[in-house]
Amino acid sequence: MNDTPPSVIGRTALAVEVTDRLRQMILEGRLKPGEKIREKLLTEEFGVSRTPLREALKVLASEGLLELIPNRGAIISRQSDAEREEIFLVLSTLEGLAGELACEAATDEELQEIARLTDALRPQFEARDRRSYFSLNQAIHNAILNASHNETLIRSHALLAYRVQRARYQANPTAHLWERAVDEHEAIARTLLARDGARTRLLMTAHLRKLSSLTAEEEAGRGPGPGAIAGE
Repeated sequence: MNDTPPSVIGRTALAVEVTDRLRQMILEGRLKPGEKIREKLLTEEFGVSRTPLREALKVLASEGLLELIPNRGAIISRQSDAEREEIFLVLSTLEGLAGELACEAATDEELQEIARLTDALRPQFEARDRRSYFSLNQAIHNAILNASHNETLIRSHALLAYRVQRARYQANPTAHLWERAVDEHEAIARTLLARDGARTRLLMTAHLRKLSSLTAEEEAGRGPGPGAIAGE
């Protein structure tokens, strides 16, 4: 018999929803690096009490999106260009290795699923659906990581990936560069299906390292402006 009160389930679901909404606000840049979280305003906007909001803040702090500072509250995290470049360097190496290992270890079904997800990228780009594109893009990267069947690699990647998810979401290339990113994903899918490990590793490493330069100006608030389009 489950003795957990139904209200606890409701509170948990509410905290998850608040976390998702607040995370999206940070990723989209509606809350800027260095900005203080105004708890009262957010509880009014979300229509919730401070309890689920504070639970959400703890989760987002663990993801590196904000900092919980004693006597000051929650502050949206800042990240230096140097720190971001270091993280992308390591992530690109891990994802390149994941691609190579996937060529060796993945089942045919796993590779076909990666190809299927990749086929869905271009319609999202053509629709300029930033949020759906980002979600799909992350699903592809995660599918490749999982297809490596290397748990140590997957865990190591997860420790760093959260720290640059805002930069990945806010990468602000032109439409031409965004389309090139789609082309790169399609090329990666082809080399995976061909089980060409060396080529897949090269393509995935280059794909991630490019993001470091594309996001440097945006994270520092020097991005190309409102006319730019995001994509990875």
